Amino acid sequence: MRAPSAMRGLPPWTLAVAAMLAVQLSNALSVSVIGQVGAGGTAWLRMCFGVAFLWIIARPDFRSIRKQDIPALIALGVVTGYMTTLFLEAVDRIPLGTAVSIEFLGPLTVAGIMSKNRKALIWPALAVVGVVLLTEPWHGEIDGAGVLFALGAGTCWGLYNLLTQHVGDRFSGISGLSLTIPVAALATLPVGLPQTLGGDFTWWVLPAAAGIALITPVIAFGLEMLALKRMTHSAFGTLLSIEPAFGVLIGLLILAQTPTWFQILGIIIVIAAGAGAQRGGRRKDPEIPLIEVPLEPRK
Repeated sequence: MRAPSAMRGLPPWTLAVAAMLAVQLSNALSVSVIGQVGAGGTAWLRMCFGVAFLWIIARPDFRSIRKQDIPALIALGVVTGYMTTLFLEAVDRIPLGTAVSIEFLGPLTVAGIMSKNRKALIWPALAVVGVVLLTEPWHGEIDGAGVLFALGAGTCWGLYNLLTQHVGDRFSGISGLSLTIPVAALATLPVGLPQTLGGDFTWWVLPAAAGIALITPVIAFGLEMLALKRMTHSAFGTLLSIEPAFGVLIGLLILAQTPTWFQILGIIIVIAAGAGAQRGGRRKDPEIPLIEVPLEPRK
């Protein structure tokens, strides 16, 4: 299943921005579910419902997968699952905008490493200034465990970007997600299932988790995969500098987490860095041949 022609005509950075907004909205909406079944349980339920939605849309033909594709698919699934789990653990302890700012160090590092143009390093450097202002480390009031969870999520995020681009080059449309999200659900089951069963499970948890899963992983991760197919690692990684700003904005609108003036200045700086990063960031067609994985619609 390929992306609609209208979506293929959009600039790739617009797909990335839409994905970022969707991710932060789903994270903010997850806070209430975390209070019932924990961060691990919430992440696991999101992955499980993500599998259901993706397989309702279309079911991939597993027999079409080649042996050399399996390691990347498994790795992306594991990284996706724990990127979400670790980040929700962080959000349970520190403000959403702060968690995104710390997590962003992962893809920012990838952007710097992958860049072949030294001049492009000005954008990650500028984004670091904005991230520091958003984090406000001089206050010394940040939860240490929350910071560690956010750093762990950032490590997964950086790996996720690399693996998503690789898998996106190998599989068309949503077929990559249909293969990796089930792995994510299985990988996070040892953490998520005990928290779900041991939590305060009420009737609204399942529909809430299902609605959040439709936003992320289904819509958001699908848009990210489409964007990464058409952008360089450096441009995409640095464009993500806008995401801490989105985290602060969604935290304000949904969670009533009011930013300080320093954080507002940080938002302006990271937006400027993101705008600069997407200049010249369109990616050439991948050299690896695209594998069409036949999708069998459910009857």
